[in-house]
Amino acid sequence: YQTKLEFALKLGYSEEQVQLVLNKLGTDALINDILGELVKLGNKTETDQTVTNANTSVMRETSSIESQRSESPLQEDVTEDGDNLRPIVIDGSNVAMSHGNKEVFSCRGIKLAVDWFLERGHKDVTVFVPAWRKEQSRPDALITDQEILRKLEKEKILVFTPSRRVQGRRVVCYDDRFIVKLAFESDGIIVSNDNYRDLANEKPEWKKFIDERLLMYSFVNDKFMPPDDPLGRHGPSLDNFLRKKPIVPEHKKQPCPYGKKCTYGHKCKYYHPERGNQPQRSVADELRAMSR
Repeated sequence: YQTKLEFALKLGYSEEQVQLVLNKLGTDALINDILGELVKLGNKTETDQTVTNANTSVMRETSSIESQRSESPLQEDVTEDGDNLRPIVIDGSNVAMSHGNKEVFSCRGIKLAVDWFLERGHKDVTVFVPAWRKEQSRPDALITDQEILRKLEKEKILVFTPSRRVQGRRVVCYDDRFIVKLAFESDGIIVSNDNYRDLANEKPEWKKFIDERLLMYSFVNDKFMPPDDPLGRHGPSLDNFLRKKPIVPEHKKQPCPYGKKCTYGHKCKYYHPERGNQPQRSVADELRAMSR
């Protein structure tokens, strides 16, 4: 045994390996047979060691990547995304009538719109509804799921605009003015399919704000669906439109080879950086506007 052990140790094998081989072959095994088994055992050990090292390396790389992710500014932006999202001001009457197919004031439509923004992480969501909608439903003004209004009011999401009766006549405040004013002052987003043309003509800054911050939508049964490109194909994506600071980089489009001389206007398929988010009018439209 001692002779065989010394022979194996000289070749670089350990005593444990020799004992494993002898237990398998027996103490009377020949040197050549023992050497053959030691070679097999050595190769297997090296393979196991390589796999172990590879697994350790992968684990280290994974932990390194995880630590980099946790320390990256993008991760911080995602965790603090709620603070980066713009305030939302919903035109309750417009949304409710749209969900009710312009025949019924559907309070469920308001709830669907509110839930859509809350699920995205928006913390500041306000809905304006005329106070007279708290009254009992009438054949000429049908209201469904009216209890939703009270619930949203308790949650401090819904605000009733003032209205009162004077000598049997209802006096109603203009709720659209509340909507545009709050959205403008809070630098938020207006959710409505109304263009607010009368208010846009009152103040130039309101007109610019309505052009750039109006989010239109559709209802597909009970699914609230705003467009992915709220300002058109050359504008920001919906994700960036709803954020104060863009996180997702916009898709870079090929700039128009004609530049400012392009006469295609909004029909041009190329990108015009000089136009920004402004409506992409053609040269003929620009001349008409200047002549006016």
